Amino acid sequence: MAKIPAFSLPGSDGKTWSSKELKGSAYVLYFYPKDSTPGCTTEACDFRDNLARLKKAGVQVFGVSPDSLASHAKFIAKQGLTFVLLSDGDKALATKLGVYGEKMMYGKKVMGIIRSTFLVGVDGTILREWRGVKVKGHVDEVLEAAQTLV
Repeated sequence: MAKIPAFSLPGSDGKTWSSKELKGSAYVLYFYPKDSTPGCTTEACDFRDNLARLKKAGVQVFGVSPDSLASHAKFIAKQGLTFVLLSDGDKALATKLGVYGEKMMYGKKVMGIIRSTFLVGVDGTILREWRGVKVKGHVDEVLEAAQTLV
């Protein structure tokens, strides 16, 4: 199993979150294209609505996108999000994980974030990954996988 690449990203809570700091905790990193867009809002709200169950399974949740912290703050306020959003402004972590690349959008090839989720174990190992995520039902899959950690 692969390890999560080293990272250090600013969070919407004013802290800088790093892979080093998170060692010893299980967590979910879900990558999404853009704050306040329909699919991303649905996904964020699904994580929000299931956060207590995910925490009970022993995992923290972090949303990651290239958006600025100011954009994240507006998104959190508008949707009542109760978890930290990380800003991967230069797409360094997304690139290392292979979730920034060419995708189809409205019939055109564009470069962007490919919706993906990673479940990371207490030792920094990627226990499960989902790429090219379809939003509907996704959080349930993540929760099911997280519950095997307890």
